[in-house]
Amino acid sequence: MTTASATRREIETASPAETMALAGRLATVAEPGDLICIRGELGAGKTVFAKGFGAGLGVPGTISSPSFVLMAEYVGRLPLFHLDLYRLAGATDVFEGGLIDDRQAAGVVLVEWPERMGSMLPSPRLDVDIDVTGDQGRRLRLRAVGHGPERFLEVARA
Repeated sequence: MTTASATRREIETASPAETMALAGRLATVAEPGDLICIRGELGAGKTVFAKGFGAGLGVPGTISSPSFVLMAEYVGRLPLFHLDLYRLAGATDVFEGGLIDDRQAAGVVLVEWPERMGSMLPSPRLDVDIDVTGDQGRRLRLRAVGHGPERFLEVARA
């Protein structure tokens, strides 16, 4: 099921493979400087989404959660910077820890637990909220914030 508006789209997936395929479609329109913020409870599928996005960018190998290293970098069509802010207290930790830097403007930044940045979360960006709807089912709510990320909503059609 898909519902949409000019800045929002909601899609239900029935399996991790469908969630990865959706993320892979989004990656096809990614541009340098894009920011994708992924929210969801533990186990909701944030890293599954990141794996699909990485595959869509042509990242070889396995993408895993950077929970303990905070940021992982991958090479694909565009550089991919995958951040997991779960262990951080707030935006100060993000900036003082050097997790945001100028190199990221050349690639795409995926951020798990972006709420840790609070009001310091930049725009434009694509917000992806993932809710568990069953054993493997997920509801993904996509929201384009600012000018530019609307292109992700166009390719998100199920």
